Amino acid sequence: MSGDIAKAKREHHALAVEIRIHDDAYYKQDAPTVSDAKYDALRKRLLAIEAKFPELATKDSPSQHVGAKPSGRFGKITHSVPMLSLDNAFDEGDVKDFAARVRRFLNMAEDAPLAFTAEPKIDGLSASIRYEHGKLVKAATRGDGRIGEDITANIRTLKDVPETLTGSGWPDVLEVRGEVYIDHEDFAAMNAAQEHAGKEPYKNPRNAAAGSLRQIDPRITANRPLKFYAYAWGEMSAPIADTQMDAVLAFKRWGFNVNDLMRVFNNADDMIAHYKQIETDRSSLGYDIDGVVYKVNDLALQERLGFVSRAPRWAVAHKFPAEKATTIIEAIDVQVGRTGALTPVARLKPVTVGGVVVSNATLHNEDEIKRLDVRVGDSVEIQRAGDVIPQVLRVLDGDRARRPDPFTLPKSCPVCGANAVREVDEKGNRDVIRRCTNGLQCPAQAIESLKHFVSRRAYDIDGMGIKQIEAFYEKGLVLEPAHIFTLEARNGEIKLETWEGWGEQSAANLFAAINARRQIEFVRFLYGFGIRHVGHGNSTLVARHYLSFDIFLSAVQKMVQGDDDALAELLSIDGVGEACASALVGFFKSPQNMQVVNELLAQVTVIDAEAPSTDSPVAGKTVVFTGKLELMSRDEAKAKAQSLGAKVSGSVSGKTDYLVAGPGAGSKLKKAESLGVKVLSEAEWLEFIQ
Repeated sequence: MSGDIAKAKREHHALAVEIRIHDDAYYKQDAPTVSDAKYDALRKRLLAIEAKFPELATKDSPSQHVGAKPSGRFGKITHSVPMLSLDNAFDEGDVKDFAARVRRFLNMAEDAPLAFTAEPKIDGLSASIRYEHGKLVKAATRGDGRIGEDITANIRTLKDVPETLTGSGWPDVLEVRGEVYIDHEDFAAMNAAQEHAGKEPYKNPRNAAAGSLRQIDPRITANRPLKFYAYAWGEMSAPIADTQMDAVLAFKRWGFNVNDLMRVFNNADDMIAHYKQIETDRSSLGYDIDGVVYKVNDLALQERLGFVSRAPRWAVAHKFPAEKATTIIEAIDVQVGRTGALTPVARLKPVTVGGVVVSNATLHNEDEIKRLDVRVGDSVEIQRAGDVIPQVLRVLDGDRARRPDPFTLPKSCPVCGANAVREVDEKGNRDVIRRCTNGLQCPAQAIESLKHFVSRRAYDIDGMGIKQIEAFYEKGLVLEPAHIFTLEARNGEIKLETWEGWGEQSAANLFAAINARRQIEFVRFLYGFGIRHVGHGNSTLVARHYLSFDIFLSAVQKMVQGDDDALAELLSIDGVGEACASALVGFFKSPQNMQVVNELLAQVTVIDAEAPSTDSPVAGKTVVFTGKLELMSRDEAKAKAQSLGAKVSGSVSGKTDYLVAGPGAGSKLKKAESLGVKVLSEAEWLEFIQ
């Protein structure tokens, strides 16, 4: 028997190698080296051996590219390196500003050499694929940038994704990132098959790709014509190149498809010229793109530039102008958001824009309606801004006879009837947004706040989506966040498993998902309240500064009581402005809001933010920069300090640990000296942190 298995292993290995070679020739080179019959015979023999010796059907076997067993509900994978989004540029000025910002941050002269890559921005679904010792071990979607869905079984079915890296030189751990997409020819064939089967056609290639990759059964994914372009990376156990271009070329050597239109340029004008050429050729590429991505080519400079809260400083996406179409406004409705904003929405006669059927478009606010003079029945030109958000550009028949009266936004909330006002700030500026004044007592604000609470970047509770929140709210079961965590205890009378669309298993799954969030990170806890001006970025800054929610709550309660020092500390956080600080104080000042907070704290435990690394001499220390820095820009100095775990403040106080003073330092230096704060020159600071 041992002889039989040894012989089977040898034949199985030989067949696997030969099949992979033929796969590469057929799917990547478009040059098949054997007939279909010969290929089918090889694959049939491989399956016969695996049927006799099941232990040979390992994850890297060619048989696993099709016919893998259904995986059930998707698991979650935490990205070892976050998958962030990109900032956008919409015109040539934005591109030149991006290049100038990079130079300013790096303190580079205008004539110093600085190269950028430029490549088409594929309109698909981002994926991260992890290899260990050259073998594919897992794959995930972007998700919220920190946690993605486990799509390992499905990604294995893509012919563009190697099970084992080819060539040599790859590190032991390598996360390859890129875009999963469907080209135009395959998309047309998919829709023809859908229509032939009497099914609804797919709206666009990106949606089709996303739906195909996220199938529960990998066998369905295997039958979809998905492709993959590699262009980035996550965790690596060792460097693979010195430049962005060389790193991407390394991916090509290791078996991935990369975009042949990627180029390196030394100035913004050449980058823009390449963008224009790609825009001209866009319709003939054979796949959807929505712009061009520029990246600093030197990876050492990328490291220095680092990231802001949601995007790298060293990259930007230059988006194509939005596609336009003409249609008619059939009605104008008013929606109420979670912050009470009254937003007019145009209901349109459906029209296709950029391959997507559009039937609604935001009109933003009453000033915008007045500027456009848009009315029901008007013929209008619309576009999808950034190829995503529909908006009305202009009225085409404003001089026609018998137009209705101008549309006016109501002065009271259309949902709860409370006053709707345009607030005036301390400088006398009138807000462009009219807001309902009823807070969470307004059903519209309450339900939108609950939707935000369970959203992906907040509590991210599996099975608790928009429809479920609406149903629970309408039945009076979930009126505030804490009620979500008491659903299981109340299920004896609710009997969720008996509801239409629910069963014992789905109800149990929901309760398990809710209980899994009884321990929640500080950032998610704060962001989940949906406080105006306190987005995910500001929530992160606050959490990193205070570390503990209890400490933060104690500080903000002091602010509510008029403690100027506590408020000054909040405002000293680099990136936190007066609007954010005012919103936080206002939220926690409200007795109704504090009741919501305390009831939620009775159900969940807030996990402290991760403390800064103790390896750094400035971890947890408060640093202030003043005067002119000569060896690096102020922005780079702040970013470097924060990356080492320091808290960067804009003002000197008794809590300041270090003042870094360059030439021209004035009042901050004097105050630091009077308080006995340690003062360092820029050179001393750099020596200290290194």
